[in-house]
Amino acid sequence: MDSQSGTITVDGFELGYCVEGTGRDVLVVGSALYYRRTFSSELRHHLRLNFVDHRGFGRATASYSDASFELDVLVDDIEEARRALGLSEVVLLGHSGHGYLAMAYAHKYPHAVSHIILLAMSPDSSMKSFKAADRYLEESVCPERKARLTANMARLPDELAGNPPDRFIRRSLLSGPRIWYDFAYDAAPLWRDVTVIPEMFDYVWGKLWPSFDITEGLDQLYQPVFLGLGRYDYWNPPHLWETVRQQFHDLRIRVFEKSGHNPQLEEAELFDQELLAWLAQKP
Repeated sequence: MDSQSGTITVDGFELGYCVEGTGRDVLVVGSALYYRRTFSSELRHHLRLNFVDHRGFGRATASYSDASFELDVLVDDIEEARRALGLSEVVLLGHSGHGYLAMAYAHKYPHAVSHIILLAMSPDSSMKSFKAADRYLEESVCPERKARLTANMARLPDELAGNPPDRFIRRSLLSGPRIWYDFAYDAAPLWRDVTVIPEMFDYVWGKLWPSFDITEGLDQLYQPVFLGLGRYDYWNPPHLWETVRQQFHDLRIRVFEKSGHNPQLEEAELFDQELLAWLAQKP
């Protein structure tokens, strides 16, 4: 199967990319290395998956500041990558917080996006939603999951002592019981060799996303949207979407019953079937 990889240099950052598969082009926003490990080989027989780093997963070759990670800058990086890869109209995919980036790109460059895929994403990053996710976990009858999460969180201060550069990854790994249907799943291999610029995540996840309004401009967003959620996602539980779903022109929601935060990996066969059927219905 065709595969190519390399780097795209933009404004003092080297962004890795990997292109695998054949078929309609899907541009996956996030870590090229991490996300290529979460989608099935079978899906690559139907779609050409273009995995591209954003600056948080890239390598900096010059000094940077918060201004280097403003939303318009990150969105324009995606456009630069699309052009560098020779892509025309793409299916745009964003997972979790990267879904906000995908939505922002679709608003700014609508001519380049035919479809939008959002996975394991909350409609906002507000304190209200964080509290609702905590309540969803608290009210779930899963004592073993809760016990493991409590033990992991007790380790978090020591693991983050000294503000290590991989703090985003460490926090994600220790939050495993919130993330995975199998709460004992070891996600470390997915993160192997993934580089992180922690200041990007501190700024974007800590300051930009809490004020990002997914409903702004929805009346002008006409691309069909596929929203894949996991029943056992205790970061972004499915019920949070009830207040905004009617504001989309064309939204298909699928909740995967044995998945947490990564249905594309946890229920790969069902995920592939649902996604490909939706794409076939939305030419």
